[in-house]
Amino acid sequence: MLKSVEMKEQLEALNNKAKALLNSEDAKLEDIQAINAEIETLQAKIAVQEKIEADEKAALENKKPAPVNQPKEDEVKAFINAVRSKFRNAMKEGSGADGGYTVPQDIQTKINELRESKDALQNLITVEPVKTLSGSRVFKARTQQTGFSEVAEGGTIAEKATPQFTQLSYSVKKYAGFFPVTNELLKDSDQAIEQTLIRWIGDESRVTRNKLILAELKKKAKTAIADVDDIKDTLNVTLDPAFRYTASIVTNQDGFNWLDKQKDADGNYLLQPSVTAPTGKQLFGVPVVMVSNKDLPSDTTDGTKAPFIIGDLKEAIVMFDRQTTEIMASDTAMDAFETDRTLFRAIEREEVKTRDAEAFVYGEVSIS
Repeated sequence: MLKSVEMKEQLEALNNKAKALLNSEDAKLEDIQAINAEIETLQAKIAVQEKIEADEKAALENKKPAPVNQPKEDEVKAFINAVRSKFRNAMKEGSGADGGYTVPQDIQTKINELRESKDALQNLITVEPVKTLSGSRVFKARTQQTGFSEVAEGGTIAEKATPQFTQLSYSVKKYAGFFPVTNELLKDSDQAIEQTLIRWIGDESRVTRNKLILAELKKKAKTAIADVDDIKDTLNVTLDPAFRYTASIVTNQDGFNWLDKQKDADGNYLLQPSVTAPTGKQLFGVPVVMVSNKDLPSDTTDGTKAPFIIGDLKEAIVMFDRQTTEIMASDTAMDAFETDRTLFRAIEREEVKTRDAEAFVYGEVSIS
C-alpha cells in the first residue's frame, strides 16, 4: 500500500474524531484547536507525499525498457524456405565470387557431428579454426644444442647459436561439389530437406578432409615394418621421447587384422585390452586406432601393404579450417529444367599442413 493512502486513512480517522468532539457538550476550545492543527499538519504531509510518489512513478516509467520486438523467424526455417525458393544472395570473399546462403549455426553443428560420426581422420589431428583466407604460424626450430664451453679465467667466451624459427604459412583452398534434387523433395517437409542437405554435405566433407589429411601424411617417406619389433623400435628410438607417451598406432582394417594375430614366443596374443583406445586394444601401452579400409586404403601396387602411422598426429598435422559452408541452388543449369530438378552446390574452405614431420612415422607392413 502507498504511504499516501495510509496517511489518508489516518486523516479520515482524525476528521471523525474532530466531528465527535464538536458534537460533544463537554468539548474544550484547546482540544478543538489541537485536533484542527493535527489535521492541517497531516493534510500538508499528504500533499508532499503524493508529489513524491508521483515523481517516483514518472521516473520508473521513463526507465522501462522499450517493448521487445517480436521474435525473428526461426533461422533454420528461413534457410529451408530460401532453399525452396532457390533464393540467391551474392557473397564475395577474396578474389572469387560465390552466390549462396551460409549454413545456419545449428545445421552447421549437425554437419560437424555427421562428418565426425564415421571414420574421420580430422579427429586424430589438430583442427585450427581460422577467420582469414591466409596466414602463418611461427615455430621455434628444433636444433641440437651443445651446451656451454669451459672458459679459463680471462679467456674468450665462445659465441653460441641463437634460437631459430620457422614459419608455417597457410592459404585455405575451396572445395565444392553439387548434387541434383528432385523438386518433389523441395515440396516435402522442412525436416526432410534439412536432413538430405546435412547427410550429403556432412559425408562429402568428411571424405574430402580424409583425402586431404591422407595426402599430407603420405608426403613423408615410407618406412618398411617387418614385425612388431620394428614398431617397438619406432616408438623407442625413431620418435623423440616427447612424442612417445602421446603417440598412437593408426592403421586400417588390414593392418589391425595383421596386428591382432601377432603372438609372443609362448603363443599369447600381443594386443592387450585398453579402456582408452578406440579399438579397445593397445600394443606396448600405446593405443591402437583402426580406420576403415575405405578411408585409409592399403597400397596394392605391389602386393598389399597396410599403413601403420605411428606417432602424435595432433603435433604432426594441422588443418586450417575456414569453417564457412555455403550452399547455392540453381534450376537452370545442365538438364535441371528438363528433369524438374534443382542442383545444389556446397562449398567449404580448408588446408592441411604438416606441423612437425618428426612427430610421426609413416610405416607400411606387407601382409601379402
